[in-house]
Amino acid sequence: MKPSFFLTSNCLKFLLSVIVITCSAHVKGQEITMYSYRYVGPDKADEFVKRETTYWSKVARKAITNGKLSFWGLFEKVGGNDLQNSPNYLFVNTYTNIDSAGAVWNAAPVHPNVPMAKMETWSFSKATSDLFLRDQNWEEAANVNPEKDFKYVVIVYHNTPNPDSFITLEKKHWAPFIKGAMDKKQTTVKGWGNASILAPTGNNMPFNSISFDLFPTLKDALLQPWAPDIVFPAGLSELGKLETTQPMREIYRIVQVENKVTVK
Repeated sequence: MKPSFFLTSNCLKFLLSVIVITCSAHVKGQEITMYSYRYVGPDKADEFVKRETTYWSKVARKAITNGKLSFWGLFEKVGGNDLQNSPNYLFVNTYTNIDSAGAVWNAAPVHPNVPMAKMETWSFSKATSDLFLRDQNWEEAANVNPEKDFKYVVIVYHNTPNPDSFITLEKKHWAPFIKGAMDKKQTTVKGWGNASILAPTGNNMPFNSISFDLFPTLKDALLQPWAPDIVFPAGLSELGKLETTQPMREIYRIVQVENKVTVK
């Protein structure tokens, strides 16, 4: 992530109001996903993960049960450059109603006897940026076992002159191809999806859509091997023509996920 698009909290509040006012006709009644990037110093990483997985994952689980969230995930970045100035953790939250997002994180009903000082992580983490996205497509391998097969995710940041057309072409060409390759075990990818970015957008943003691949091991995420007999569809050249810059890729370890499947 580049510092040029990092957002202050005041900017984010303004940005959210703009989204609600100008885009409500298009997104009303649809889920919106928020990617929240954090930097945590190495000396606080264990405590950060402990508090998030011990306390806040359960708050998210309750919100999913109540229909306010459909997904919560904590991801830890693997590797990277400029490690002291770039985010190393990522939260992914999918809200059923983005206007009620703040109310989701009231921990008191879930942990009535735990003081906030024991749960909070803001005092030793730094928010670097927040993105608002709309999830678009999802494909997974036949008979996939998420607990076993979804250990690492490669997030690919795309920059194109027309992100809507790029998403449409991915659905047309890449989605059926990767689904077939996964089912035939021609790739170590176990799941694939993409999303369009609602905000922020503009010239200062180095990307305007994302896709993500899920893998069972770090080695698979790094090497991304294909079967020798794999035949890539000709339509992929259309995607390549829309890319204005080389896609940026980052690898994350999946620390914990709560969703409608894990919440029972």
